[in-house]
Amino acid sequence: MAKVLDFFKDSYVEVTEKVTWPTWAQLQNHAVIVLVASIIIALVIFAMDKVSSNVLELLYGINS
Repeated sequence: MAKVLDFFKDSYVEVTEKVTWPTWAQLQNHAVIVLVASIIIALVIFAMDKVSSNVLELLYGINS
């Protein structure tokens, strides 16, 4: 049981004293970067889906 308590104490010390947390401005900037990257990736996947769908419709002669 002592090992478990030592683990939690060490974890608390590490999180509160040794970890460098980002500032609010850094956090907002990184969130915007993730949002923009997600939108770009979604658009690329959407375009690939449309192109492959059109190619398959052309090959099989299916009109939806």
